[in-house]
Amino acid sequence: MNSNRRIIAMDREDQRSRRTVRGAGWRCLLAAVGTALALAAAGCPEQGGRNGGAGKLTLYGTIDIREVQLAFQDGGRILGLSVDEGAVVDKGQVVAELDPARFRMEVERLAGEVVAQARLVERLKSGSRPQEIAGAKAAVASARANLKEAELVLARKLSLQVTNRISQQEVDSARARMETWQATLKSAEEELSLTIEGPRREDVAAAEASLAALGAARDLAEQRLADTKLRAPAEGVIRTRILEPGAMASAGAPVLTMALTNPLWVRAYINEPDLGRVREGMRAEVQNDSRPDKRYKAWVGFISSTAEFTPKTVETTELRTKLVYRTRIFVCDSGQELRLGMPVTVVVDAKQNQSVNVSCDD
Repeated sequence: MNSNRRIIAMDREDQRSRRTVRGAGWRCLLAAVGTALALAAAGCPEQGGRNGGAGKLTLYGTIDIREVQLAFQDGGRILGLSVDEGAVVDKGQVVAELDPARFRMEVERLAGEVVAQARLVERLKSGSRPQEIAGAKAAVASARANLKEAELVLARKLSLQVTNRISQQEVDSARARMETWQATLKSAEEELSLTIEGPRREDVAAAEASLAALGAARDLAEQRLADTKLRAPAEGVIRTRILEPGAMASAGAPVLTMALTNPLWVRAYINEPDLGRVREGMRAEVQNDSRPDKRYKAWVGFISSTAEFTPKTVETTELRTKLVYRTRIFVCDSGQELRLGMPVTVVVDAKQNQSVNVSCDD
């Protein structure tokens, strides 16, 4: 009886062990199936950078931040700032201004010098006035008359010398006087010729060159006056006000820091095995966590030709020791919903046969 009882007990224990093992096996199988289904529903993000589904390539990156240091080209006292931090500015919008008083006075001074030099050039080009020519002719006539008189005096003295009625000294004086008036006549005739011909071409050219130099100096002064208004070079967002009104700004010293928003692009990285699947110009879509149901139109704009290691700021499930290639994904965001530095996901259709020209106006 005891032996039978022991046998029955052993059978019952064996059955309980089998049921326990069978239940554990089913639980493991169900857990594995559930994990597989969860990964499939989530799009297998652990392999998104490599496979991303049928023909889809998933990249991870951030909205790139590009900053511009806005500064004046000349030094001066800041008259005012028309924007504050966070302000959205358009290209060409005035964001700051220097006191323009000194620059305006310099423009006025050079403008006066340009006018004076222009009048000088006009006078040289116009040549001699009729009165100047008439005066030169009169000088020639006077010299000719005096020469004729000197010649007559010399002739009379020579005739008297024959009869020894005058000394040799008087004859020599008369001859010297005649020669003097001959030289005076020749000088007057040359002066008349110059007066009729007018200024030399070289003098006119030199005056015109001086006028051009003064004009360039005036234009430069006007440009410096215009540069007292600091304008935004492109569309963007003011991030930092470095100086305030009343402060002295040095030439080239930053006054404001602006982040560029157009064009907007994503800085992402492509794994080396996926490099052959992506080309510049491919269409893409951009998603972010704040609006997961919205897709932003995008396209691949640039792929680096050199490899690098994945930066620590990029969130990717691939091993960080693998080489990647930096890429630039242009994205359209007319509603300005994407913020600088925002992490995003880029999905590229790797099945595209060729690159296409895409823009936000399409």
